[in-house]
Amino acid sequence: MMGPYADSGSLSDLERNREVEKHLNLVYHVARKLSRKLGGDIEFEELVSAGTLGLIDALEKFDADRGHAFSTFAVPRIRGAILDEVRRLDPVPRSIRDKQRQIEGAQAALEQQLERAPSDLETASEMGVDADTLFRWRSETEHTLQVSIDSPGPEGDSAAGRPQRDLLVDEGAEGADESVDREQRHAVLLRELEGLEPQERTVLALYYYEELKLREIGDVLGLTVSRISQIRTAALAKLRTRLSFA
Repeated sequence: MMGPYADSGSLSDLERNREVEKHLNLVYHVARKLSRKLGGDIEFEELVSAGTLGLIDALEKFDADRGHAFSTFAVPRIRGAILDEVRRLDPVPRSIRDKQRQIEGAQAALEQQLERAPSDLETASEMGVDADTLFRWRSETEHTLQVSIDSPGPEGDSAAGRPQRDLLVDEGAEGADESVDREQRHAVLLRELEGLEPQERTVLALYYYEELKLREIGDVLGLTVSRISQIRTAALAKLRTRLSFA
């Protein structure tokens, strides 16, 4: 059974606009974060406009019956829509663009098939290449957004002056053996994350993946900073306990 947003035909234009306004704070949070990393090269309103399209897409596809919080589902799509617009405004060589499209196409197909984000090894297999080739292709697209990996990110965006990584690639360029080990650890972590409450998963995702501050997460979820801190602490305690027996 599809959730309240999934059947776009059931929403009038007025209802859809109300839902967009209700969740527009998600777009602004993601747009601000990416705008800081881009250094103001692209107008903030253009990022918001692109992110709003991602929000509308999320509203149309969200299925509440799967037990996920809407913000957890929407944020990656908002971020993806903004990055798509950034790529469009920042032309790159056709060969790099083709590789990006192949990677993204494989990931999209697998996400629809698996109903979750695919691993790097699954993506490489879907593309018919080995893990090293996938990593090499991603390395070649590393400078697509021309974000320096050597300069420290803005305060609050990276830890203790650590260089920020390109927005479009994973951190590191590990070999196949290291990737297998990382994928195994990642699979265990994902399994344990699924055992958390939807709100706990959302807080961890926004804090560690989107790197929002506790205050910002509170704004997104409509909760106080102290409550967000409590949820985060409880979720981490559960993970530590479960992972110690994994």
